[in-house]
Formats: sequence, C-alpha cells, structure tokens
Amino acid sequence: MKIVENRWKFVIIPALILVLGIVMYIVNGGFNFDVEFLGGTRMQVELKSEFDNDEVAKLIFDETGASAKVQKSGSSATQAVIKVQATENEDETKIAVMNTLKEKFGITDEELISSSTASASFGMEVQRKALLYTLLAIICILIYIAIRFEWRSAVMAVIALAINVLIMAAVYAITNIPLNTTFIAAMLTVIGYSINNTIVIFDRIRENMKGRRKSNTVTEIVNNAVKETMGRTINSTITTLITIVLIYIMGVSAIKEFALPLIVGIVAGAYTSIFIASSFWAVWKESEIKARAEAAAERRSAKKSK
Repeated sequence: MKIVENRWKFVIIPALILVLGIVMYIVNGGFNFDVEFLGGTRMQVELKSEFDNDEVAKLIFDETGASAKVQKSGSSATQAVIKVQATENEDETKIAVMNTLKEKFGITDEELISSSTASASFGMEVQRKALLYTLLAIICILIYIAIRFEWRSAVMAVIALAINVLIMAAVYAITNIPLNTTFIAAMLTVIGYSINNTIVIFDRIRENMKGRRKSNTVTEIVNNAVKETMGRTINSTITTLITIVLIYIMGVSAIKEFALPLIVGIVAGAYTSIFIASSFWAVWKESEIKARAEAAAERRSAKKSK
C-alpha cells in the first residue's frame, strides 16, 4: 500500500471540494449567516401554500422596509424560514412582517411556529467567541502533540484539522445551510474526533520508528503504520457514522443542520488522518534525515581533507 508515494493523488478530492465550496460561496453571495451571527429576527412560519423565496422577501421589504432572507424549511414545502436583519425595534419589525404575511397568505398568529431575536452586538460577540474558542482548541492540540510526539507531527496534525474545518465550511457554502452556533459545535466535535485518529496513527509510527532497521525507510514505516491502523480507523468511523446518519434521517431540520456537516467532517477527518497527515509528515521527516546525513558526510569529508 503506497500511501506516501501517492500523497498528491489523495489531495485531489479535498481540493475539489474546497474549489466547489469557493464557487458556491461566490454564487450564493457568501455564507448563509443565521441571526445568531448577524443579529436580527428568525421566524419559522407555516404559510399553508407554495411560495417563492424571492417574492416573499421582496414583499416583506416593500411592505416593511426590512431586508429579509427567505428559504423553505427542510420539513415542509409550505413552511418558510424568514431571517430579518437587525432593526432599531425588533418587536415592531416582527409584528409588521407577520401582518404582511397574514394579508398575503391569509394566516393567523397560530401559524408562527417559532421566533427568536438577537441583537447585532450579540451576533458579533458570538462570532468573536467562536473564533477564540476554535483557536484555543487548536493551540492546545498543537502543544499536546508537540509534547507527546514532536513539533513536525503537531504541525501536520493541525494542517489536517484545518483541511477538515475548511471542508465543513465548504459544505455549508455548497448546501447553503444556515451558519450558526451549530457549526461551532459540529466543528469542535470533528476536531476532537479526527485528532484522535491522527494520534493513533502517529503513535504507531513512533513505535515502528523505535524498532527501525537501517534498511527501512521512513516511507516504508509510515505505509506499514497506516496499513496497521487503517482497520481501526475505518471501523470506528463507520460505527460513529451509523448513529449520526440515523439522526440525520429521523431528525427534524434543526438536527439535520447539525448532523450533515458532522457526517462530512467525520469522513474528512478519517481521510486526512490516513492519507494526508502521515504522508506529508513522512516526506518532511525523510528530508530531515537526508539533510542530516549529507551534513555528516560533509563534516567527515572536511576532516579527511585536513
């Protein structure tokens, strides 16, 4: 199994997902931020009939002057999720929006399934804390792996984690799932899960390096270590996915918004742990060993010339 030798081939799939994510990010005009991040009012309303997202958004703007994003709820084609940007008086805006929908679709207050409001300052604070906690988690992981293994292992593990997070972000851009605190929860869950797979592989590499013969190259050792741990990684990933996939199938829309990126993140975490983190570590380590050997040869040559 030539994992290290084919490392660039294994980069193609994550690269394609990221490129598609960038394209959809541009097409969609950015991420679909929820009111938790931007501030404003989020309403889920049963309109009792089919509707066009853009037409409802335009109707709300024409009647109330409030900018709104409208999308269909995943649970019903007649349910609308309306996100209105933060205004000076959120209660008045909510009432105005409901009155507009009542006149257009003939609904009552009972059709308002759920409603939540967050200020713009609160949204900025959520974004700041989300970034802070994510960076803190990555720094702690970096320190832990650097102490347990070596700093090169820590760097490659964090790069693999970064790829996982970017793939999850790409999924949010591709599917246009609302970006809210569930993204932070899913991201931190995937970081913790995938780093466990990476540590298991690096631990086996370290054990094999201790008993290394001179005839064994780092590439051979890493390939064997990945082969030896691949069954465990795949089995643990599959058993975890079974539960999450069932949650996605049976869950409501809010649960699905959390489960789908989690499914993608766990698969991406296993993929990067097996095919990327260890492979590029091997190349880095082998180049270091080669550089040391060349430096030692130069020193011996210099002593002989004297």
